[in-house]
Amino acid sequence: MPKAFKTVTITAARAINEHKAEDIVVLDVRKTSPLSDYMIIATALSRPHLESLEDKLSEALEKTGLRVHRRNRPQSDLWRVLDFGGLIVHLMDAEARELYALERLHDGAKELAWRS
Repeated sequence: MPKAFKTVTITAARAINEHKAEDIVVLDVRKTSPLSDYMIIATALSRPHLESLEDKLSEALEKTGLRVHRRNRPQSDLWRVLDFGGLIVHLMDAEARELYALERLHDGAKELAWRS
């Protein structure tokens, strides 16, 4: 399944990029996380942008046959977490992203090239 999740992860990164997510980082966390194979961290510019990114991401991945297993509840105005099983996506505002620095929690994870 890792190869399939790699393809889905790239699809997800491209989908949120099309909708103007900023500073998109895609990590292969198979060696640093017991929870998933891949992780995307991206910055949203506002609450409406955060909501739009969440919706567009869900739509794009449903087309691949993948649905969200879990979402953070209650929903935050600053940070959304979408769990697709082998892929976890963090959509955050700039302040939350700087404060929590998720990239540093997965030191040693390899960054995945996703741009075409």
